[in-house]
Amino acid sequence: MGVTFRSAVIGVILVAVVCWVVTYAECVSARIQIGFLQLPPVVLGFLVFIVLANTVVRRISARLALTNAEIVTIYAMMLMAAMISSRGLMEKVMPVMIATNYYANPGNEWDRLFYPYMKKWLVAFNPEGEPMQMVARAYYEKLRSGESIPWGFWAVPLTMWGIFSLFIFGAFLCLASIIRRQWVDNEKLAFPLAQLPLDMLREGQQGSLFRNRLTWVGFAIPAVIFGLNGLHNFFPNVPAVRLEQSLTAYFVPVQPWITVYPTTMYLSFAAIGLFYLLPSDILFSLWAFFLFMRFQTFMAGVYGAQVDLMPLYPCYKFMGYQAVGAYIVIAAYMMYTARPHLRRVWANATGKQAIDDSNELLPYGVAFWGLFLFLALAAIWLWAAGMSLWLAAFELFVFVFIVALVLARSTSEGGLLMTETSFRPVDIIRVFAAPHTLGPQNLTAMAFFDTAFLRDQRGLLLTGFLDTLKISDGTGMRRRSFLPLFVGSIILAAIVAGVLQLVYPYMLKGALSMYSYPYTDNAQWAWNDYTTHMREIENPTPGGDPALLSNRIWLGVGLAFTAFLAWMRVTFFWWPFHPLGYALAPSWTMYNFWFPCFVAWVFKTILLRYGGMQLYARARPLFLGLIMGEFIAAIFWTAVSAALNAPAPQFPWP
Repeated sequence: MGVTFRSAVIGVILVAVVCWVVTYAECVSARIQIGFLQLPPVVLGFLVFIVLANTVVRRISARLALTNAEIVTIYAMMLMAAMISSRGLMEKVMPVMIATNYYANPGNEWDRLFYPYMKKWLVAFNPEGEPMQMVARAYYEKLRSGESIPWGFWAVPLTMWGIFSLFIFGAFLCLASIIRRQWVDNEKLAFPLAQLPLDMLREGQQGSLFRNRLTWVGFAIPAVIFGLNGLHNFFPNVPAVRLEQSLTAYFVPVQPWITVYPTTMYLSFAAIGLFYLLPSDILFSLWAFFLFMRFQTFMAGVYGAQVDLMPLYPCYKFMGYQAVGAYIVIAAYMMYTARPHLRRVWANATGKQAIDDSNELLPYGVAFWGLFLFLALAAIWLWAAGMSLWLAAFELFVFVFIVALVLARSTSEGGLLMTETSFRPVDIIRVFAAPHTLGPQNLTAMAFFDTAFLRDQRGLLLTGFLDTLKISDGTGMRRRSFLPLFVGSIILAAIVAGVLQLVYPYMLKGALSMYSYPYTDNAQWAWNDYTTHMREIENPTPGGDPALLSNRIWLGVGLAFTAFLAWMRVTFFWWPFHPLGYALAPSWTMYNFWFPCFVAWVFKTILLRYGGMQLYARARPLFLGLIMGEFIAAIFWTAVSAALNAPAPQFPWP
């Protein structure tokens, strides 16, 4: 079954709606991050409305009701729209074209250090000019009377960054097509983020999920709590329920306790519901290794060790480099276990063996050669932007085959709502040499790439491709039908979100008055880091980088310990620790979700111990209801915030 005309039309309309909702909620309201999760609340919320409305329509006329394949079509288009309009692309790539002009000042000297090495087609301002040009000033401070949006300044950089983005996303499409069979059919990963949409699709046939009382009990818990918190903004006498608690106040602000800062408990009901679906070993490993990392920081304080932060990440270097080693081992291990499948893909791509790939997203030959073609084109683009070709190849290899692959595994097997890492490719270079030795042209190009794609991995499209293909199983829809859906939705969403990302800052309130993370924080962090390296070119540190040795040691620890965890997991069936938990422990993801993970583990352990699998399965709708309740509350309060121009309650996904 292919794509129908009506599902495509509905999908196109909802792509535009999702782009608006995400951009308004995340950037204007700035209190509801509704699109950057790997299962975006806006998409799941709209899916609930579609399924419920379709149930009503089916009772009136079965012919008019949407089929499951049509609903999956619409879901796929909305998912692409949410990711593209949020952290997956637009919230990072738009500011990178303008922020260095607005924030350049005599203190950071960006105009002197970076402007001479910027290609004009990378930015919306003139790098040969002065800081604070009109195109940047008006973007951050709003247009003044008589001024209009300078569309012409944006045309070339938007086009060039759009081309580069298509190269990256094309590589992800090819990679998803190659690994889908291995992960879904051979390893039979759980794909927890696909479970609720799948249950909702079955609702259209059996009516089991929405007719279960436990579903609505679970739904009511977050709906009532966020209802109270929302009303509290209008009526202060209405009690509010705190959903976060910093543990910092309970730590004595001296060594060794100060090294444990910060540790916060966020109570996300949706995260609890999703973590409940995980295998017990992964669930235990996620929160246990997070606390293990906190224990390491405590012991560092006990022995008075100097602990420096990982550049641009909320963890210490010794933790970040353990994660580097863990990612490398996990990526290599995944390739090792997939070698029979990869050999067949290679044989098919080289014409040595025919494989039935008629129902894959792409033929294996096209996917294999397309993957390397898109990466080659991306490397050439980075070379044109000023990066050495070998360095471009290295950064893309780390990005696609290590970071993106492991993070995709973290959602497909670990069910994590966020895809955040703890390092960038440049951090691996720090193991061998100081970054300033790469030269100013490379550092400038790397700052662009880091800001737009590498530092923040949330909204990773690779996971969206894989989850959608998993959801399509059983609908009768050919996987190849998703190719035009993915491509068309990405392009349409980029256009709609791009327009909104210009209209809102220029005409509504200025980026300075919008959500600070995309326009101020992420837009500057990488440049601040590379500013240090640019100045080291002029004034090298005597004796070289003193951190090289410790970086190597902790990388080695991460490599060895992850290899040990993987070996134990394969050798002993009772081994409770999963390597993914260790790799993800220092990340922003686990900083936010360790507590919901722990709560879900407690509930799941109790239910399995005293009621077995039968009680666990009976309680499942309750936890699915928690997910729906929190996500639909997010959509509701976004609508209220937009309609009344009022603040929305804070949701626990910072």
